[in-house]
Amino acid sequence: MTETMPTRDTALALLKTYNTNDALIKHALAVEAAMRYLARQQGEDEALWGLVGLIHDLDYEQFPDQHCHKTADILRSEAWPELIVRAVLSHGWNLCTDVEPVSTLEKTLYGVDELTGLIAATALVRPSKSIFDVKVKSVKKKWKEKSFAAGVNREVIQAGADMLKIDLNDLIDQTLAGMREAAADIGLEGNPGN
Repeated sequence: MTETMPTRDTALALLKTYNTNDALIKHALAVEAAMRYLARQQGEDEALWGLVGLIHDLDYEQFPDQHCHKTADILRSEAWPELIVRAVLSHGWNLCTDVEPVSTLEKTLYGVDELTGLIAATALVRPSKSIFDVKVKSVKKKWKEKSFAAGVNREVIQAGADMLKIDLNDLIDQTLAGMREAAADIGLEGNPGN
């Protein structure tokens, strides 16, 4: 089988084949948006990075005990490029895989994945429920509250920033900017007038 680059429509259809949970789909769209933004900032392949963000948790709803590994199996059966398969595996490094993030793409996914969850949670507790009202300092304040979005692995986010040799505040700022571009799709446009 020859590896060909899938389209975004193909990736979104595959995502929705394996995921019906609205929150998981919105998370995938948030990571996609952040990845596309960060790719653009670094002169990288925005379409490729977006695809990786969109399908990184493909298996999470149906196969949580095989997370990352089942996605790799599915993508390989669909003849997806090994570059994408490896990136997906690497976001589970030291959690459910031993594939260490080495490329900038992989390191970015590693840092951004959990961070989008913290940012979304921060937006949802604001009266406006709008990502446009979220600032870096509000995310950092919530970062320190370990009971807030307790499922978000802050160590992974920090490790991702460290791998990228980027200040955590800058990673938060860029991830926020990317997520804002998809605010309506990820349900964080907010309630006008609040």
